[in-house]
Amino acid sequence: MASAWTAPDVTKRPVAIIGGGVLGRRLCMMWASTGNEVVLYERVPEVAAAATEYVKENIDTQVEVVKGKRGVVRVASSLEDAVQNAWMVIEAVPERLEIKIPLFGELDKITLPDCILATNSSSYKSSEMIEKVEKKYRVCNTHYFMPPVMNPVEIMTCGHTDPAIIQHLMEAAKTVGFTPIHAKVESTGFIFNRIWAAMKRESLLVIKEGVATPEDIDAIFVANFAANTGICELMDRVGLDTVYNIEKHYVDERKLSGATIDWLKENYLDKGNLGNKTGKGLLRK
Repeated sequence: MASAWTAPDVTKRPVAIIGGGVLGRRLCMMWASTGNEVVLYERVPEVAAAATEYVKENIDTQVEVVKGKRGVVRVASSLEDAVQNAWMVIEAVPERLEIKIPLFGELDKITLPDCILATNSSSYKSSEMIEKVEKKYRVCNTHYFMPPVMNPVEIMTCGHTDPAIIQHLMEAAKTVGFTPIHAKVESTGFIFNRIWAAMKRESLLVIKEGVATPEDIDAIFVANFAANTGICELMDRVGLDTVYNIEKHYVDERKLSGATIDWLKENYLDKGNLGNKTGKGLLRK
């Protein structure tokens, strides 16, 4: 069967990032680190400003790592402006399907037919976002990680993705310093996050039950696994609101007990303590 998709010229067209939060700004920096043009669309001016400042402060280090050159990151005035000539759009908006589903429907209408539409969602399959998309062959998951030293990207089909797109992204990701991993069938949580979710869930339960403090958990994890960063530190960096949204999806889909995330919401989210982004979290009292 002939491919429905023809690879675009990635040397003459930008990557568009939708959402300038913790992961969105990191993607801007990474994709711009080898001379690429990146266009960011972020509705909140303060977040857009913080994203461009993050890129400014970190891109030179990343350029050295990948032996690349400094590209251009431009903030778009509208969604249409951001994606009109993009060869790939990466969605990095909050983990809520009521945002993602209409966004993908709109992107399907306003992007060029060969533009790849990717979601950075860490907990939802892209197949859950495509009910308003006609050209489903160009939609997929590309799940990235934080902090920047964590360079894997998991690439996964939406169930309709043209195989040529998967192969194209596997190669393109390498050029900017990512390590691409192909999740070969649809899986909520991909590869790493299915394992990571269990570690987060059990860590929160240990804290909830008073068995150990977050500091204790991180100390024993770093010592036993020769890791640079502990579990609670990583949750604080990602944001406890994001942790909550991801874990709630696992609870709902797999019919797990919600006691741990209910505790997280009551003791942290409801008090505005979301980790690094607010200055207070599991490790920051």
